[in-house]
Amino acid sequence: MPGEKKSWKGIILAGGSGTRLYPLTVAVNKQLLPVYDKPMVYYPLTTLMLAGIREFVLISSPQALPQFQSCLGDGSQWGIRIDYAAQPAPEGIAQAFIIAEKFIVGHPTALILGDNLFYGTGLSSQFQRAIGRRDGATIFAYPVQQPEAFGIVTFDGEGAVLSLEEKPQKARSNLAVPGLYFYDADVLEIAKALKPSPRGELEITDLNRVYMERGKLRAEMLGRGSAWLDGGTPGTLFEASQFVMVMEQRTGLKIACPEEAAYRMEFISANALLALSRQMRNGEYASYLQKMITS
Repeated sequence: MPGEKKSWKGIILAGGSGTRLYPLTVAVNKQLLPVYDKPMVYYPLTTLMLAGIREFVLISSPQALPQFQSCLGDGSQWGIRIDYAAQPAPEGIAQAFIIAEKFIVGHPTALILGDNLFYGTGLSSQFQRAIGRRDGATIFAYPVQQPEAFGIVTFDGEGAVLSLEEKPQKARSNLAVPGLYFYDADVLEIAKALKPSPRGELEITDLNRVYMERGKLRAEMLGRGSAWLDGGTPGTLFEASQFVMVMEQRTGLKIACPEEAAYRMEFISANALLALSRQMRNGEYASYLQKMITS
């Protein structure tokens, strides 16, 4: 119908060969490795669920897709839908939009990298505000100590992005761009018009730069109490697991629990949550879900 608002789609890009994690990733995709008590992929999935997104496309290598399907299913147990698409070769983050074309055409779309973990009070509201913007794109900024290792952004007091640099030798700021992006429905057309970079990839920075040049790219600071982690190396995977363990043990609350996210967002009912907990028998995870219903 003319003027009808299209629902948001979520892309989880879980490709790559995980060579920095060898030999852990010889037989298993890195996004299926555990981060403390859950598969890594649960973390980006629940981030987008808590932003209000219910329709997803998970993109990975052809050989890894059956592993993800076994882990996540079609998402109906959590009141969401998960489709799958293959990325035969890793040819850039922006390639994800082209791969997912039949799922996202005409829809605003959020893209999250499968090894990125976000945590902090107020983040869900911040991401929901990004979804409330139907025109342009929203990226985020997070202070880092070594900006030369990241994509770097500068922006004005209104959030309008002024510059984007990819791993600069002399950075204009110390604000890195995490792997979470929100785009309007123009993103597919822009991605398809991109030219490969010198390293042969469709770069997400180049896509963001198009929005910037159109005056439609907004950046928001992630709050000081927020955490952005990734699991791309043995060291960062261990650190992420330690962080989740400490926070869960101190608060008694789980991080990246899709059953809880689905219940809190009213994607599933209390009865459905109880049924899911009973399928898990008598584990600590099941007890946590059951306590949520009765508390």
